[in-house]
Amino acid sequence: MGTPQDLELTLNFGNQTAVIATLGASLRRYFITETADSVPVELDIIWGYSGASNKQGGQGDVLIPFPSRIKGGAYTFNGDTHQMERNDKEGPNAIHGFLRTVGWSISEQTESQLRLQTTMRREDFAPRGYPYSLDASLEYRLSSEGLKCAFAITNTGETTAPVGVGFHPYFLAGKSSLDEAETLIPASSFVEFENLVPTGKLISVEGTPSDYRSLKPIGSARFNHCYTDLKRDADGLTRAYLVDSETRRKTCIWMDKAFNYLVVYSGDAIEEPFRRKAFAIEPMTCGTNAFNVHEWGLKSLIPGEDFQGSFGIHLENAPAS
Repeated sequence: MGTPQDLELTLNFGNQTAVIATLGASLRRYFITETADSVPVELDIIWGYSGASNKQGGQGDVLIPFPSRIKGGAYTFNGDTHQMERNDKEGPNAIHGFLRTVGWSISEQTESQLRLQTTMRREDFAPRGYPYSLDASLEYRLSSEGLKCAFAITNTGETTAPVGVGFHPYFLAGKSSLDEAETLIPASSFVEFENLVPTGKLISVEGTPSDYRSLKPIGSARFNHCYTDLKRDADGLTRAYLVDSETRRKTCIWMDKAFNYLVVYSGDAIEEPFRRKAFAIEPMTCGTNAFNVHEWGLKSLIPGEDFQGSFGIHLENAPAS
């Protein structure tokens, strides 16, 4: 099998532009174009890149069939124990699934919308510790409401499959550095970590430095948190925010009810000059190590069953604090 083709496809709507790659179905760039003194100026909303070799960390990755880490790369499901590759550079764990390095096929494309799809077959992934078959599709769409990403996964195998989905966008705070920016994370609990994997305990944010349920500065805070017990608005969506402290422009990251966990990462382990350049706010359908703690949102997908969800990004102005 040859190297997957890495095409970068551009979507446009109004002053918005998104760049999506067929390799990993990754979100490579999302920006708006504004006019300053009659000169077009591009304002990047996410920390983007071009060309797979230029990626830093998990920039724009799609995390299927599991997001974040699986402790030791091992898990038990339906009585069978499986071992995955320990490919986490920060510890002996499996990380971020299998589909961020495979080529996805284009099934539909218009000026403002793109649908990609790929297939996982048991015979290909069983040697890698995942003996299940899935079909996966992603739709990226630009509209007056911003950028929306919707996933759909179908179990095409003959046995129940463990499934989790996550996304790894890094956000920029406009003119502010990360330390100067402000954030709001609408979660009342987070997963206790030891060596970047959960201990099995949930901790209330109440009275801790990890409480960002109201908008406040990031400062020197270091984030590598898996938050849960998310607050939902009247429309059923959860909304997290990153705010440029100078212009008060607010980036909203929303997610539907498929997502019950939110990983937040400040990029402290990324090498200079990119350390703390951007702020990852990662929608997750399950918690870190959910393949071993099934009650943390692991989806047990029966044969023929579909699993769907969506998240999105849009800009709005924040009130002065």
